Amino acid sequence: MARASRALGGSPWAVTGDELTGWVSAQDWARETRRSVYGSLRGFWDWGVGSGRCEVSPAAVLPAVAAGPARPRPTPERSYRAALAAADARERLILRLAAECGLRRAEIAQIHARDLLEDLGGWSLVVHGKGGRDREVPMAEGLATIVRAQLMATGGWLLPGGDHGHLSPRYVGILASRLLPDGWTLHTLRHRCASVAYAVDRDLLGVQALLGHASVATTQRYVKVPDDAVRRAVRRAAAA
Repeated sequence: MARASRALGGSPWAVTGDELTGWVSAQDWARETRRSVYGSLRGFWDWGVGSGRCEVSPAAVLPAVAAGPARPRPTPERSYRAALAAADARERLILRLAAECGLRRAEIAQIHARDLLEDLGGWSLVVHGKGGRDREVPMAEGLATIVRAQLMATGGWLLPGGDHGHLSPRYVGILASRLLPDGWTLHTLRHRCASVAYAVDRDLLGVQALLGHASVATTQRYVKVPDDAVRRAVRRAAAA
């Protein structure tokens, strides 16, 4: 929306469908980027119509963009391990929360001491996800020990900073990207978590709950099917 505002100028409530179409048509976006941007534009102007700021949404004229084929991109283990080895304590914590728990950068940034829970199964985090949807995410014992120690030390935010008391989501992402090879990010570590979790028992709904997706179709775009599953399918087909 910030890019649209800079490009279109003036009041957003005066933008026409032709102006908006002209701007988006001039952008060289990949299909998934275009699909995401169109969704943001529609959401913004739908809110404008609903709140009485404008009568008609200019984004209503934007065409639907079909989702492309699923291309999960889990960060390779060698790249992940190299990043861990080069990271300091704070950076290592960020990397592990994405790679082992599947947390988004904003979810990592907002972890607070009050979000730590213990039950009969061990330690979990209350994760504040997109759309105000909270979920409980369990942590492995080793990671939980580090998170608990850090939260006890800070007495509040896991990653103190200047964005309402914690690090900004953008900076959390930057810290991770600096350690990973080009093309790999905190988001691809989330793909890594999804793929590893799915490989355990092929439970797609369990992975959906872990990642906090509203739709299992979204989860499918994160999961790289293990090679052994494909090989078993080929062997079965050959034996038929």
